[in-house]
Amino acid sequence: QILMCPEHEMERVNMYCEICRRPVCHLCKLGGGHANHRVTTMSTAYKTLKEKLSKDIEYLISKESQVKAHITQLDLLLKETECNSERAKQEASQSFEKLYHVLEEKKSAALRAIETSKNIRLEKLQTQVEEYQGLLENNGLVGYAQEVLKETDPSCFVQTAKQLHVRIQKATESLKSFRPAAETTFEDFVVDTAKQEDILGDLSFHSNGLEIPEINEEQSRMYNKALICWECPGKTDSADIYVLEYHKLNKEDESVTWQKTEVCGKSKVLSDLDDDSSYAFRVRGYKGSICSPWSREVILRTPPAPVFSFLFDDKCGYNNEHLQLNPRRTSVESRAGFPLLLGSERLQVGCYTTLDYIIGDTGIAKGKHFWAFHVEAYSYLVKVGVVPSNKIQKLFHNTHDVTSPRYEQDSGHDSGSEDAFFDSSQPCTLVTLGMKKFFIPATPAAPKDPESRILPLPSCLGICLDCDRGRVGFYDAGCMKCLYECEVDCSGIMYPAFALMGGAAVHLEEAVTAKHREYHDDI
Repeated sequence: QILMCPEHEMERVNMYCEICRRPVCHLCKLGGGHANHRVTTMSTAYKTLKEKLSKDIEYLISKESQVKAHITQLDLLLKETECNSERAKQEASQSFEKLYHVLEEKKSAALRAIETSKNIRLEKLQTQVEEYQGLLENNGLVGYAQEVLKETDPSCFVQTAKQLHVRIQKATESLKSFRPAAETTFEDFVVDTAKQEDILGDLSFHSNGLEIPEINEEQSRMYNKALICWECPGKTDSADIYVLEYHKLNKEDESVTWQKTEVCGKSKVLSDLDDDSSYAFRVRGYKGSICSPWSREVILRTPPAPVFSFLFDDKCGYNNEHLQLNPRRTSVESRAGFPLLLGSERLQVGCYTTLDYIIGDTGIAKGKHFWAFHVEAYSYLVKVGVVPSNKIQKLFHNTHDVTSPRYEQDSGHDSGSEDAFFDSSQPCTLVTLGMKKFFIPATPAAPKDPESRILPLPSCLGICLDCDRGRVGFYDAGCMKCLYECEVDCSGIMYPAFALMGGAAVHLEEAVTAKHREYHDDI
């Protein structure tokens, strides 16, 4: 049969298109769809393809023994798959049989306990019924008493009536204060299976192929929202999806209800957590119907109050000769340059350089608020706290805050308080940080030993201001532990206050946003 062109039915194919790998006619080459394609003659294509096909067939024939070996191996794999699937089914059935057995035992024990309690209660109630039936006329105790009253012999009557009277009195008291001998409800025998139902609901195949994820406590943050991050030890993302579960720790609640959320990545931002609460978190990976075991539970605590957002104020009292703000006004750094050296040249023995103050650009009038920040480890001296609006001017014009030994901590002078924090001339409430240390102010309640008032400086510090109670607390914001708390006058609008001297820097904690991790990953 002569092969004709499918596009030009009256033309025979006489060429071969090397691009499309199909026979074509001369019209296809001249003006058809193959005009710009590379073509060859049919005889050349015939010879070339025949040689390739012959070589390929010869190769397959030469590898016949290898093909047979592969077929044999595949047959074995088919049988092995059948055997392994049957074994897996048997093991799964045995696992469920064990669960059935445990449930049956628990069921039988519960039913036996209910039956035993029922019999005891019925016996008590039946005895009580018989006792009260004896109080009816012509029955039991009343009938016997009526017969005794018929006794005419005084000695016999007295001997019998004495014990009978005691029994009559007991029956009368019992009648006046009637109370069933047993409870009819079985509220103590209600089986709570909510926790077991949750566990059984998560029942699935565990595989050694999926790595157990680990929650990264250093990258995870609890601030205005919770950012939970995790990673796999092998640094490979073998799971298709992750399930993050969390619940609030509450000593009063015996049952635990885990809240669940599915995550495609390795982090999740949560915004529905309560303030001043501890939460447990755990995560597991899923690949199809196979899941990894749960990660180790990690407990994190939320801030003690809603997060207060502000920036450093670059107008009110800001000294741009000594302090430098970043463009976003979230970081401030003290610059110990030539102005500081020139100022020190005029100072004599017993005098010290002043602190440079900066406040937040937003004030607090009421309520409870929390904010956090980082102090660079190289910082020599930093003071942090709050200042009322009616003392801001005094704060920036008070040039004697640390210009005499009276206000220098551990100066060796006894002419005043060892800590400016509690001097009445100080316009604001501050604590001292520096040289990687946190200094608890000296108060009558504080330890006498100065060393016991010096704590390691946390990587992140927090301040909680409660205007309603007139209290301010200083926290380790990493674990939300209160390091120090004191009273504060909140009669005016309160502003976050910071003071720096020498080489020092403070960075405000950034708020957690829904796209925080995406931005971090891009960086």
